[in-house]
Amino acid sequence: ETVGDERTDRLAEEIQREVDDIIRHELHDPRIGGTYSITRVEVTRDLRYAKCYVSVLEDELRDNLMAALDSARGYIRRALGKNMRVRYVPEILFVADRNIAYGVHIAKVLSEISKGDATDDP
Repeated sequence: ETVGDERTDRLAEEIQREVDDIIRHELHDPRIGGTYSITRVEVTRDLRYAKCYVSVLEDELRDNLMAALDSARGYIRRALGKNMRVRYVPEILFVADRNIAYGVHIAKVLSEISKGDATDDP
Protein backbone atom coordinates (compact mmCIF):
# COMPACT_ATOMS: atom_id res chain seq x y z
CA GLU A 1 0.00 0.00 0.00
CA THR A 2 1.41 3.36 -0.98
CA VAL A 3 1.67 6.35 1.32
CA GLY A 4 -0.87 8.18 -0.85
CA ASP A 5 -3.44 5.42 -0.25
CA GLU A 6 -2.96 5.62 3.51
CA ARG A 7 -3.35 9.37 3.36
CA THR A 8 -6.57 9.23 1.32
CA ASP A 9 -7.94 6.49 3.61
CA ARG A 10 -7.22 8.60 6.70
CA LEU A 11 -8.75 11.65 5.05
CA ALA A 12 -11.82 9.64 4.00
CA GLU A 13 -12.35 8.41 7.58
CA GLU A 14 -12.02 11.92 8.97
CA ILE A 15 -14.41 13.33 6.35
CA GLN A 16 -16.91 10.56 7.15
CA ARG A 17 -16.88 11.45 10.87
CA GLU A 18 -17.02 15.21 10.28
CA VAL A 19 -19.76 15.12 7.61
CA ASP A 20 -21.91 12.88 9.81
CA ASP A 21 -21.42 15.28 12.74
CA ILE A 22 -22.22 18.34 10.60
CA ILE A 23 -25.41 16.75 9.22
CA ARG A 24 -26.63 15.66 12.67
CA HIS A 25 -25.77 18.82 14.61
CA GLU A 26 -25.61 21.77 12.22
CA LEU A 27 -28.15 21.16 9.46
CA HIS A 28 -31.72 21.95 10.42
CA ASP A 29 -33.44 20.93 7.20
CA PRO A 30 -36.79 19.24 7.87
CA ARG A 31 -36.10 16.82 4.99
CA ILE A 32 -33.27 15.28 7.01
CA GLY A 33 -34.75 12.55 9.15
CA GLY A 34 -35.31 8.87 9.55
CA THR A 35 -32.57 6.31 10.01
CA TYR A 36 -29.55 7.17 7.90
CA SER A 37 -25.79 6.92 8.02
CA ILE A 38 -22.73 7.79 5.99
CA THR A 39 -21.61 4.23 5.21
CA ARG A 40 -18.30 5.14 3.59
CA VAL A 41 -16.38 7.94 1.91
CA GLU A 42 -14.12 7.59 -1.10
CA VAL A 43 -11.60 10.34 -1.77
CA THR A 44 -10.06 10.69 -5.23
CA ARG A 45 -6.26 10.39 -5.44
CA ASP A 46 -5.92 14.08 -6.25
CA LEU A 47 -8.01 14.84 -3.12
CA ARG A 48 -10.39 17.04 -5.12
CA TYR A 49 -13.56 15.00 -4.58
CA ALA A 50 -15.03 13.05 -1.67
CA LYS A 51 -17.89 10.73 -2.54
CA CYS A 52 -20.06 10.19 0.55
CA TYR A 53 -22.28 7.10 0.43
CA VAL A 54 -25.48 7.62 2.40
CA SER A 55 -27.70 4.74 3.47
CA VAL A 56 -31.31 5.53 4.32
CA LEU A 57 -33.34 2.75 5.88
CA GLU A 58 -36.77 4.17 4.97
CA ASP A 59 -37.20 4.14 1.17
CA GLU A 60 -39.84 6.88 1.28
CA LEU A 61 -37.42 9.34 2.96
CA ARG A 62 -34.40 8.70 0.71
CA ASP A 63 -35.13 11.18 -2.12
CA ASN A 64 -35.88 14.09 0.23
CA LEU A 65 -32.84 13.38 2.38
CA MET A 66 -30.54 13.16 -0.65
CA ALA A 67 -32.00 16.42 -2.04
CA ALA A 68 -31.41 18.15 1.32
CA LEU A 69 -27.79 16.94 1.46
CA ASP A 70 -27.22 18.00 -2.13
CA SER A 71 -28.49 21.51 -1.44
CA ALA A 72 -26.30 21.74 1.70
CA ARG A 73 -23.08 20.65 -0.07
CA GLY A 74 -21.56 24.14 -0.01
CA TYR A 75 -22.32 24.66 3.68
CA ILE A 76 -20.97 21.19 4.56
CA ARG A 77 -17.76 21.84 2.61
CA ARG A 78 -17.21 25.20 4.37
CA ALA A 79 -17.87 23.59 7.77
CA LEU A 80 -15.37 20.84 6.88
CA GLY A 81 -12.82 23.52 6.06
CA LYS A 82 -13.22 25.00 9.55
CA ASN A 83 -13.14 21.63 11.34
CA MET A 84 -10.27 19.95 9.47
CA ARG A 85 -6.65 20.89 8.98
CA VAL A 86 -6.25 20.28 5.27
CA ARG A 87 -4.80 22.48 2.58
CA TYR A 88 -7.66 21.77 0.19
CA VAL A 89 -11.17 20.71 1.19
CA PRO A 90 -12.53 18.27 -1.40
CA GLU A 91 -15.78 18.86 -3.27
CA ILE A 92 -18.45 16.73 -1.56
CA LEU A 93 -20.67 14.42 -3.61
CA PHE A 94 -23.53 12.48 -2.01
CA VAL A 95 -24.52 9.08 -3.39
CA ALA A 96 -27.40 6.90 -2.18
CA ASP A 97 -26.04 3.61 -0.84
CA ARG A 98 -28.77 1.00 -1.19
CA ASN A 99 -26.74 -1.96 0.17
CA ILE A 100 -28.11 -1.86 3.74
CA ALA A 101 -31.70 -1.29 2.61
CA TYR A 102 -31.27 -4.16 0.16
CA GLY A 103 -29.91 -6.37 2.96
CA VAL A 104 -32.91 -5.52 5.15
CA HIS A 105 -35.24 -6.37 2.25
CA ILE A 106 -33.53 -9.74 1.70
CA ALA A 107 -33.72 -10.53 5.43
CA LYS A 108 -37.45 -9.74 5.39
CA VAL A 109 -38.02 -11.96 2.34
CA LEU A 110 -36.04 -14.82 3.91
CA SER A 111 -38.02 -14.42 7.13
CA GLU A 112 -41.31 -14.62 5.22
CA ILE A 113 -40.10 -17.70 3.34
CA SER A 114 -39.12 -19.47 6.57
CA LYS A 115 -42.52 -18.63 8.12
CA GLY A 116 -44.17 -20.12 5.02
CA ASP A 117 -42.09 -23.32 5.39
CA ALA A 118 -43.12 -23.69 9.03
CA THR A 119 -46.84 -23.56 8.18
CA ASP A 120 -46.47 -26.04 5.29
CA ASP A 121 -45.19 -28.83 7.55
CA PRO A 122 -47.85 -31.34 8.72
